[in-house]
Amino acid sequence: MTPQLHAAFAGLGLGASLIIAIGAQNAFVLRRGIRRDHVLAVVAVCVLCDWVLIALGAAGFGALVSAFPLISDIAAWGGAIFLGAYGAMAFRSALHPGAISAEAPSATPGFSSTGAAIAAALAISLLNPHVYLDTVVLLGSLAAQYEPALRVWFAGGAMLASLVWFSGLGFGARLLAPLFERPAAWRVLDIAVGCIMWWIAAGLVLSQVR
Repeated sequence: MTPQLHAAFAGLGLGASLIIAIGAQNAFVLRRGIRRDHVLAVVAVCVLCDWVLIALGAAGFGALVSAFPLISDIAAWGGAIFLGAYGAMAFRSALHPGAISAEAPSATPGFSSTGAAIAAALAISLLNPHVYLDTVVLLGSLAAQYEPALRVWFAGGAMLASLVWFSGLGFGARLLAPLFERPAAWRVLDIAVGCIMWWIAAGLVLSQVR
């Protein structure tokens, strides 16, 4: 295996291991995919955010984040507020679950516009300091072990992992649509999403008050 491919596969493996873990962003994309609600816009935003952060990390931006912890503090509080509000919306939705069908996939309420979906995807992607720790600091520190020419291949592998995962999660979620023709299934998903959002929000708050 050439050094370029070795670096690319290393980035692919690490990127996949960080992205696949269940979290607020994945729960958000899964829910949008099942609802068929602006899936392309949501997936594109999540992928592009990951790509920008991975590129910044590979370029050495992780050192700047480590030097100025205020950046992480601001993201932590902003993320906690957003995730708390989104979790509350999920719990409220669980009280009045809807349903979808192949004949009328848009019958379930979603975002009112593409702009609203993009704004929510940006918030869920960027208002979480863990994203910066994973993509900018961790991936960036490992990318720094490679010489500049190979660093591009490492970052490219991580970017490919992001593209494959979010595309599969967003567009593949429609395969679960038959299950979510039942309101009870939506209630379970909404409760799970709400718990994930509030659990992460609580973790962000605790990390700041300690």
